[in-house]
Amino acid sequence: MEGVMSQVTIRGMEPEVEQVRQLAKERHQSLNVVLNEIIRQNFNKGKRKPAADTLKSLAGGWSEQEASEFMKAIEPCEQIDAEMWS
Repeated sequence: MEGVMSQVTIRGMEPEVEQVRQLAKERHQSLNVVLNEIIRQNFNKGKRKPAADTLKSLAGGWSEQEASEFMKAIEPCEQIDAEMWS
């Protein structure tokens, strides 16, 4: 990865920021992993959506009329052809 620094030292952290240590401890992750995640989230705001977000608009997104039309359209697929199963 281009531009990746191997190490950074942060001095003079505010007491509130020390909560990051507690978060890392609770998650059983290293301080490095938690800080990278926080930084990544803040720099990527509005840039890239998580993969699941692309499907969120589809989940529960149909109106009752659209859902009804869909169910009616697939009715023939729901029929069992008895000849095929004998």
